[in-house]
Amino acid sequence: MRELSQEELRSCCASTTWTAAVAARQPYADLAALTAAGEEAIAALDWPDVEEALAAHPRIGERAAAGRAADGEREARWSRTEQSGTAGAAQTVLDAIARGNAVYEERFGHVYLVRATGRSAEEMLGLLLARLANDEETERTIVRAELAEIVRLRLEKAVTGR
Repeated sequence: MRELSQEELRSCCASTTWTAAVAARQPYADLAALTAAGEEAIAALDWPDVEEALAAHPRIGERAAAGRAADGEREARWSRTEQSGTAGAAQTVLDAIARGNAVYEERFGHVYLVRATGRSAEEMLGLLLARLANDEETERTIVRAELAEIVRLRLEKAVTGR
C-alpha cells in the first residue's frame, strides 16, 4: 500500500498529534492496518488534540469551506458529501439543528460531532438532542468514538482515491 502524505492524513484528521503518530508508523501493509493505527492514535489523543481535530469540522447543517491548499479542499468536499443527509431536509429540521448546535457548543465548548455519513438530518437532530443530556465525560467518550468513525471512513477514501 502506498504511503499517505502529511496533507492526506491531515485531511482525515486535523490533529497534528494524530497525523504525526499515523505517519510515523508508515508504511502499512494494508487498509486494515492503517485504520487500526488511526483508531489507536485517536484513543491516545489528549483532549486538546481532540479539540484541534474538532475545530476542522463544520457544524452539522453548514457547508464546509475549503481551507488549506489541496487537503483543505479534499476535507471540505468530503464533509459536504458526508453531510448529504441534510441536503433535502425540511427547513424546520435545519433550524432545529442550528439551534441545537448553538446549545451544544455553549454546553460542551466545541462543535457537535457526529458521523453524518448514512444519517438523515432528522436522525442527526435526534442524536444531538439526546446528547445534550450527557455529562462531559460521557460526551467526550462519544465524541472520540464519532471522530474515530469519521477518520476510518476518510482513510478509506484517501487510500481508494474517492
